[in-house]
Amino acid sequence: MSLTALQQIRLPNVPAERAYGTRVLDREIQFTSLKAVLGAADISKAGDRVAGLAAVDEITREAARKVLSELTLDHYFQHPLTDRHGRIDSVMQVNYDIDHQVFGEIAQLTLGALKDRLLRSHGTEIRRIGTALTGVMVAALAKLLDVHELILLSKKLKSGAAAKARTLVGLPGTLSSRLQPNHPTDNLSGITLLVYTGLSMGSGDALIGLNPAIDTVDNISATLRHLDKLRRETGAPTQICVLSHIKTQLACLDQGAPVEIMFQSLAGTERTLTDEFDVTVQLLDQAWQTMTERGPLRDVAENFMYFETGQGSELTYGKHEGIDMTTCEALCYGLARRYRPYMVNNVTGFIGPETHLDNFEMTYSCLQDQFMGKLLGLPMGMAPCYTLHSQVTLEGQQMATELLTAAGANFFMDVYLSTDRMLAYFDTSAHDNQTLREVHDLAPAPEYLRWALGKGIFQEDAHGNVERGPNWGNPRIFCESDIDFQRLLESTPATYGFDNAGPRPANAVSRTVRANLAVAREAIYVDLRPSEIGAIALRELRTAAPDKLAHLQDPELGARLTEEVLRRLQPEYNDVQIVISDGLSAEAIHHNIPELLPVLLDGLQSRELRIGQPILAPYGRVKLAESVGEALQPQLIIVLIGERPGGDALASRSMSAYLGYRLPDDQARRAAAQFSGNPDIRYEYTVISNIYSGGLPPLEGGSLVAEKAFAILHHRAAGNRLENLLKKVAS
Repeated sequence: MSLTALQQIRLPNVPAERAYGTRVLDREIQFTSLKAVLGAADISKAGDRVAGLAAVDEITREAARKVLSELTLDHYFQHPLTDRHGRIDSVMQVNYDIDHQVFGEIAQLTLGALKDRLLRSHGTEIRRIGTALTGVMVAALAKLLDVHELILLSKKLKSGAAAKARTLVGLPGTLSSRLQPNHPTDNLSGITLLVYTGLSMGSGDALIGLNPAIDTVDNISATLRHLDKLRRETGAPTQICVLSHIKTQLACLDQGAPVEIMFQSLAGTERTLTDEFDVTVQLLDQAWQTMTERGPLRDVAENFMYFETGQGSELTYGKHEGIDMTTCEALCYGLARRYRPYMVNNVTGFIGPETHLDNFEMTYSCLQDQFMGKLLGLPMGMAPCYTLHSQVTLEGQQMATELLTAAGANFFMDVYLSTDRMLAYFDTSAHDNQTLREVHDLAPAPEYLRWALGKGIFQEDAHGNVERGPNWGNPRIFCESDIDFQRLLESTPATYGFDNAGPRPANAVSRTVRANLAVAREAIYVDLRPSEIGAIALRELRTAAPDKLAHLQDPELGARLTEEVLRRLQPEYNDVQIVISDGLSAEAIHHNIPELLPVLLDGLQSRELRIGQPILAPYGRVKLAESVGEALQPQLIIVLIGERPGGDALASRSMSAYLGYRLPDDQARRAAAQFSGNPDIRYEYTVISNIYSGGLPPLEGGSLVAEKAFAILHHRAAGNRLENLLKKVAS
């Protein structure tokens, strides 16, 4: 397989934008553009409402669906959705890399006729037609389908959608999982226990994949080698991945680390992909080519790329180009298709109520995502997930997993007890995965199943049916002694017991989990109490968010100061400006700032840096750094912000430091643009996360933030570019 050169992808000329209209009974309804029709045709979702893209009522929604259904596929082809400059961006360009011979057969079909044809067809024919479709066409189609149709078509696409590394994932009759052993400090003992626990429950046949807390080459390489060691020692036939930035993984691969599966998050617009994710199509091409030539599984795997997506990231960053969330998501899948990945999954629900407010919005969006990804030929897994500041609930998530399993999902996540200890969100667990297998009569991937049968994790009954074995759910089978097990347990937060009731956690375990969820969710609605932040004088500035509810549902409001505040401020030209905000947890500020802030200020002052009076900004978001930066003109803005509550009740006190470096001159901007591929870059960010007593203690956190701030100012770089410079200096 080779990649189509970008310049060889056949693109239409961009026509003048046109309006669309139709009549519903006696009512004439007009839409200003194809983007407007696409947005109005979807169910109402929080993100699209915030962006002004959702239909104002049901009649308008059905009018938009009528317009979409009457347009030919050739019309969609000839009318690409463009960026704010009227240009076909690189993500849209890749979506046009289709099978033109097949497209010629269907180009004159209306979208409604295509829908009927697919519903009458079998899986092989549906997959063949999918090769001729762009993400925009698939998104438009998804907006015409009801729940039964989304599930039916996705189910038809289960057969033939498998992908192969060491294991073959996605076969009919199987349900796999990615074992996700995230730890707030990347503690290797804690990671080990979570891996052992997941394996003992039949998880990880798709992947052992960890999201790192610290994205440096040294840490990612060490974690990869540790996961590789665990895989070899247990004998589990699977593959490993550490989900760091793709540039970090490439550097690790250069140093000989076992980068078996290459990961990257994707976005559906070039501006989001490049400006926010620091990725270009050319970089993805380079990574794919590198894995083809030097990946550790190049002689074994047919597929070795892993992509995560999820409705709403483009909108959250304000770089959706007027395109609705579902269509942006489909464009991600059109980009992913280019690389024949091993795994793709959405994380729709991960962002929060600013994109998906409740169970209905999350569940329906996940059904759309699975259908769109499968129709575009991807080996789709699913991660219907939620955060505590949304109105999505555990019960809603469980209903989504049942529907998605019925629709033929390749895999789900395994986050132990559904509680991610590092990312502070809630996903499916090994208990959920095994329950779904038993409800829907499914099994793990065949290579993995043979291994698990040998370990007593599963067993076969007299009729050859696979069932849980005597060792299911017992991580001690991988430990040399009880002392060894206890040592691992001491390093792992939010482990409430290993007792099970069939494929479910025992009642006592479930009650503890749910009690911690209740405490953490309540923490979101606590307001900042300045009297509990310490004795250091702060100046309070207001963001554009007028209250807690507006802050939670519209992140853009917390990303800027009010106009009144901005009129009062004048440039101060300090080296460092500290901004403190509750973000999504005021309790994190109450518990950490009194210890962290004095240490941070002492560390900065010891370097003789000019420091502005620290700011307290209730209802703030990370991007508030740029609003403050443009107003006060410091070199570096340090945003100390409460992260969304998750994990156990203690984790509701977790805070992060976002160090935003304001590129000071043309030389710095050119260097940053060359490294990132983003010619418009103005800020670079370094993140230090999980600052609290159960992660990075606040005293140590203050010292580390000060050290990192000095490194940023000294090297005139932050984020991945800083780490790259530090690596060169060290070598």
